[in-house]
Amino acid sequence: MGGRRIGRIKGLLRKLKAVKAWQLFLIFVLLVFLSATFLRIDHIKMTTLRSEVLSADESGDNEALAKSLADLQNFTFSHIVVNIVEKNGRNYLEFGTGVFYLEQSYLRAASVALEAASELSVDDSNPNGNIYALAASVCRPKAIANGWSWNSQGYIDCFMTELSKYPAESLSDGTVTVVLPSTELYRREFSSPVWAPTLAGFAILFTLIIGVVILTRTVIWLILEIALITLKMT
Repeated sequence: MGGRRIGRIKGLLRKLKAVKAWQLFLIFVLLVFLSATFLRIDHIKMTTLRSEVLSADESGDNEALAKSLADLQNFTFSHIVVNIVEKNGRNYLEFGTGVFYLEQSYLRAASVALEAASELSVDDSNPNGNIYALAASVCRPKAIANGWSWNSQGYIDCFMTELSKYPAESLSDGTVTVVLPSTELYRREFSSPVWAPTLAGFAILFTLIIGVVILTRTVIWLILEIALITLKMT
């Protein structure tokens, strides 16, 4: 009875050894390389599309901006995009584009609000008059001297610095008020799926399958070897 069991175990071991371990390992390494390569290609494509969004944002072409955002969103939603993002000085792995801002669109909107306020009149109840016009009178010469455009960060910073010199009540007294747009309106982030039916997705799937096969094969081989040794000792 014990001889039959030993024979069966040896037969199973021979079947396991029919497929060489090095062959499976070689396939596994190749699939890991392919997975990493395809993931890298998708990441580069995402980065390119995101750069196109920022370029369109800088140009001020709203139609091009809308199209580039749609292209980036569609690609990210249909591919596995692995991204390393920094938060509070630490790097994290995320699936997607990470957070980015349409900075130039924000600056244009903020400049429009500030310029509109500087051109309005104010009633006599505010002793400082139109503080937005006063800020503009200070910042416009600086903009000319420094080559700032009307929607540049330098001009916006100058404007807000000048406004901060006046008492808080000056920002609400009279008829002139300005509300800068929230930066959250210009915040964008697109997430990608953990798995998608792409070249990278299938390469990762086959890598996992081969990995499971290697692990299962190793566990079965160890169990059979231990069983064989046990039977020989009895």
